[in-house]
Amino acid sequence: KPTSSLIEILMSDQASEKQDDSQPEKGGIGLVGMLVLGVACAATSFASVYFLAPAQTVVAEASSGDAEPTEYAAAPAKDSDKKDFTYTPIQEILITIGNAPATRYLKMNVSLATSKSDARKIKSSETALVDAFLLYLRSVSVDDFEDPSFYKQMREQLTRRADLVLGDGVSEGVLITEFLLR
Repeated sequence: KPTSSLIEILMSDQASEKQDDSQPEKGGIGLVGMLVLGVACAATSFASVYFLAPAQTVVAEASSGDAEPTEYAAAPAKDSDKKDFTYTPIQEILITIGNAPATRYLKMNVSLATSKSDARKIKSSETALVDAFLLYLRSVSVDDFEDPSFYKQMREQLTRRADLVLGDGVSEGVLITEFLLR
């Protein structure tokens, strides 16, 4: 009789498992939920790339090499757009870069583009200009100089500081005439 009770127990366990298998599980998101989630992920991915990516201004086309180069003629400048500019050089800037004691340095020469009538104002404010440039360059890390896109930003920052020292409209931009990082 002990074996018959063991068989009855096993049979009752199998019957309860069959009843458990016949009832569907609840609580999952199901096939429709997975499809909706996939469509939502695809839509947000497309939208983020489409709306947040910078606009491409130049599209490269594949060529077989037998195309002739095109020449573009520059439009002549209007007489009203022409101004008499002069480039006023500023004294040489020599500064150590980084936190290590005198391991790397930057040597830079800059010139300011300005109208001929404002050239004297630049020479009289040269010390203040160099001081403003040095304060900015002191805050730049060595890693920034290794990024090619940094140089445009650096020129803009130097131009901004020249405008702060000289006043708006005096300087038309900063030209970097010599740049040496060692």
